[in-house]
Amino acid sequence: MAVSAYEVISATTVGTAAQTVTLSGIPQTYTDLVVVVNAQASAQSDLYVSFNGDSTANYSRTTLYGEGATPGSTRITRADGYLFMILTYYGNVTTVAGVSNHIINIMNYANTTTNKTVLARCNAAASGVDATVGMWNSTAAISSMTFDLPSTRTFSTGSTFTLYGIKAAA
Repeated sequence: MAVSAYEVISATTVGTAAQTVTLSGIPQTYTDLVVVVNAQASAQSDLYVSFNGDSTANYSRTTLYGEGATPGSTRITRADGYLFMILTYYGNVTTVAGVSNHIINIMNYANTTTNKTVLARCNAAASGVDATVGMWNSTAAISSMTFDLPSTRTFSTGSTFTLYGIKAAA
């Protein structure tokens, strides 16, 4: 895809340690979304996302991961009752600046007739890599997303969240 097809919707830099970062007011004028997260946390953590403030068991995901010589997979279904989508397994948000990178693709986010599909690639040099496919079981158009860390962990000052819209082909 041509670089000009991507347009920055918002760029957020964490100014004060925070457990959540919300990207809101997402316009419905693009075909797909891409979020690039370069984050550091107060302790090594999974990265969670939820959409439109939905904190019901509407999320599922399958992850392929690698940690050194140890590959594997894990799956969470809606029946497991998670109130958010877990994007990482070994590709965690780490305590070391600049080594935790996450690229999250959200297809057909504005479509109101299909559930939403998420593809995420996450890596952390100290822990491993992940490839996740997830689904938000909702036909609502995505207008906001909240990134969260478990327990009392926080995103460190300087963590960045850049949201891109992908323009329709001309």
